[in-house]
Amino acid sequence: MTIAADVTDKDLLNDQKTPENVLTNGLGLEAQRYSNIDKLTAKNVKQLRPVWAFSLGGEKQRGQESQPMINDGVMYVTGSYSRVFAIDAKTGDEIWQYDARLPDGIMPCCDVVNRGVALYGDLVIFGTLDAKLVALDAKTGKVRWKKKVADYKAGYSITAAPIVVKGKVITGLSGGEFGIVGRVIAYDAKTGAKAWERPTVEGHMGYAWQDGKKVETGISGGAPGRTWPAELWKHGGAAPWLGGTYDPDTDLLYFGTGNPAPWNSYMRPGDNLFSSSRLGIDPDDGKIVWHFQTTPHDGWDYDGVNELISFNYQENGKTVKAAATADRNGFFYVLNRTNGEFIRGFPFVDKISWAKGLDKQGRPQFDPSNRPGDPSNAKQGKTVVAAPSFLGGKNWMPMAYSQKTGLFYVPSNEWQMDIWNEPTAYKKGAAYLGAGFTIKAINEDYIGVLRAIDPKTGKVVWDYKNYAPLWGGVLTTAGGLVFAGNPEGYLMAFDDKTGEVLYKFNTGSGIVGSPVTWTMDGEQYVSVLSGWGGAVPLWGGDVAKRVKHFNQGGMVWTFKLPKS
Repeated sequence: MTIAADVTDKDLLNDQKTPENVLTNGLGLEAQRYSNIDKLTAKNVKQLRPVWAFSLGGEKQRGQESQPMINDGVMYVTGSYSRVFAIDAKTGDEIWQYDARLPDGIMPCCDVVNRGVALYGDLVIFGTLDAKLVALDAKTGKVRWKKKVADYKAGYSITAAPIVVKGKVITGLSGGEFGIVGRVIAYDAKTGAKAWERPTVEGHMGYAWQDGKKVETGISGGAPGRTWPAELWKHGGAAPWLGGTYDPDTDLLYFGTGNPAPWNSYMRPGDNLFSSSRLGIDPDDGKIVWHFQTTPHDGWDYDGVNELISFNYQENGKTVKAAATADRNGFFYVLNRTNGEFIRGFPFVDKISWAKGLDKQGRPQFDPSNRPGDPSNAKQGKTVVAAPSFLGGKNWMPMAYSQKTGLFYVPSNEWQMDIWNEPTAYKKGAAYLGAGFTIKAINEDYIGVLRAIDPKTGKVVWDYKNYAPLWGGVLTTAGGLVFAGNPEGYLMAFDDKTGEVLYKFNTGSGIVGSPVTWTMDGEQYVSVLSGWGGAVPLWGGDVAKRVKHFNQGGMVWTFKLPKS
């Protein structure tokens, strides 16, 4: 049996430079999802063949949103319902499987998904739907430590892949639809001892643990009530449910935060910090160093969780330390990653109705007629047609940045929604929305659009239109390729400069996972999880009808070129 070597902090920092392993979610802590392997090219990718397929098995299908990790010939993937598998990457044989014992009362808003593990030392660490962090022995799958992060009965869960920085495993929490208080929380990766926690709603105290003692580290935002009314901040949402990225150059974690609770914005006048924002966080103590809010006073569920990817570019002979994000609200933002200052922003979808544009600071210029109406004196406020829909111009599915082309490859969707507000009140463990909605396609022939975007100009260099919504991640390589999957089940490879489809393979179920590539014995491999699910069929309204015949699944597919 293959035995993988221990993973060090240095290994994690060098992940993008070590093609034989994939040790981080995003092929590097910056999560560019760029591989410097160039054995697969536009000329030979047509010869790509499956070499093994591993079934996650059982009756637990639903959405498979995991990204595979590979260390010394062992692959680690998570499955729906908080499962972890160790697989021999050469043969596809199972080494071990771990199934979390989930209680009956879990409350995931958007399917029973999990997006992957973190690797550190000889541990495989992941989050569960009942809001625990679990560290497994990488060789045996046995539990080494387990920590309750939050109370699942109050609506908390974990679906993100954790991130490990400087020996700490760091995770965000899900649950914004239940009026939870978002938090980013760090633990000692080897022992599970709590290191710090930072609430992402203004007014809540942060803490650090020093020599086993809990120490106050300051109130997020300085004080309660500055951008929230009355007591609403006590259940303010702002869940950092997608997890984070890390930039060693600035020594900052970058986490995005979800919607403010409830959705009914008339109940909470103000900007509602730090909801629908990007945060620069000190990994040593959890301090919020800077913030940038993409949707102040969010009234459309435009979570700001989407990944913030570090990259550099040249301008007037100088290197700009930038970071980019494609927001649910339909705007693409380029920020200064050292301080969070706005550099530029532009639409990356065709239709945005809730705002007329962005001002010089990147703040949206609202269209007052497109905010759902106030329901104070009625059972229901005025309905508006808002674009994008609350599922976003881009949702969780990660984009990729190519160091070769300087382009971002963004899985986006063109859809809109009827949305209206309703009265609501907080009750522990109950949905806390105060809104209703119906999602609709804008175009008859496509919803999903994979776009190649120049972050310096906003120009769309090419696009690929897909009938169903795109809901899986993107990978780009030094070989000039872009890999992405679609709900129709195809893993596709595109030319990174032209968007020409060079390769298609039907995996038998919709792809909502993120592909990876690595080398073994001198050959380049590509792997992706296949298994339809996620938020679209659950929340999708008219759009769900477009995908209702897609079959669920649960397979890891692995490909390479034939040796001959």
